[in-house]
Amino acid sequence: MEPAGTELFAALRRVVAGPDRRPPPARSRRWALIRAYGMPLGLLPLIGLGFANAQYLLDNRAPGQFMAGLLSVWAVLPVVVATRRPLLAWRIAYPLLFLGALRADERESWPWSPVQILGFLLVLVLLALREDSGVIAWVIALTIVPVFVLAPRANAWGAATLLVAIGLAGEVVARRRRSRQALAEQAELTELEQARRAVLEERARIAREMHDVVAHHMSMIAVQAETAPYRIAGLPPPALTEFTTIAAGARGALTDMRRLLGVLRAETDESLRAPQPGLSEVAALVETTARAGVEVTLVPGPEFASAASGEVPEAVGLAAYRIVQEALANAARHAPGGPVRVSVRGSPGLLLIEVGNGPGSPTGPATGPGHGLIGMRERAALLGGTLAAGPRADGGYLVTAQLPLAEGK
Repeated sequence: MEPAGTELFAALRRVVAGPDRRPPPARSRRWALIRAYGMPLGLLPLIGLGFANAQYLLDNRAPGQFMAGLLSVWAVLPVVVATRRPLLAWRIAYPLLFLGALRADERESWPWSPVQILGFLLVLVLLALREDSGVIAWVIALTIVPVFVLAPRANAWGAATLLVAIGLAGEVVARRRRSRQALAEQAELTELEQARRAVLEERARIAREMHDVVAHHMSMIAVQAETAPYRIAGLPPPALTEFTTIAAGARGALTDMRRLLGVLRAETDESLRAPQPGLSEVAALVETTARAGVEVTLVPGPEFASAASGEVPEAVGLAAYRIVQEALANAARHAPGGPVRVSVRGSPGLLLIEVGNGPGSPTGPATGPGHGLIGMRERAALLGGTLAAGPRADGGYLVTAQLPLAEGK
């Protein structure tokens, strides 16, 4: 915490040459309309007051028309500036407290014109509603000086009391407004935190369900496939190979599920540290699918070499891998026995993926698009790409994705 003397002189520096505080935001649409249209309309009475002030000076002090006009413009200009920058307006009005008292007639109650007094008080009110306590204290203290110096015969103590009262009242109102604003901001932060906590709790609940149900069944599949050669005697070599493939697939699915559960349980998105599959792993994915009994062919383009050298962005590679993975799963599930062709090629700025399967043995009536197809479209859309899926003329099915390479960099 800074010493009181340092804060005091820092406030004085702001009074002399510091910037104005930003105006508070409009509390309502009506107040915004008043600020936008009402203030320009207020220029009309200010112009009238300027003419009245000039006439007052000509009648009581005879300064000449030019000087009377200059002092009158000077008297009303700070009021215009104060609507946006009250501290600057006070700096403009303060010298006039000395210049405006020149050649004052002894018959005048105060050495300043009524228009100048009212305008200065309005500037002071707007300043007190906007600025900090230290700035207001310095402004009031500096304003009281010409009151006692130039108006000793008038009620200087009464004027000083009025100035102090304006400063104190403005400080009270400004503090209440800042307190309400701080409470509103705190309430908004509390609502956001409650919403975030609700999301985290829902993600944790989903993670528990997946761990207790899906992960358990996948573990049982992996254990049964791995122990089958020891529990069942006389299995032919193809069956042993099939059990090995099933066990490896189940273990791989468990690894992916553990990674997903870690994301769901994490409070931030930075928790995912394990490397994700990319475009270079598509060949291994196709090979695993082929070992599972699917007739699948991969037509790799030069993008596989680019993926190995890191030229294809990681986000694009992950999306491509997941799209091919889901398309192969759909082909094996809905058209078993049909040949599948996976093609990955490139065009300027795009990665083109095609997964097409021929007609196979139908597994039942079509049930419409499922969550897998929706997920593939969402992955492509997140990168600014597109995905199309639909039946082919020969009775097969084709999935086509276009992923822009620049979006993932």
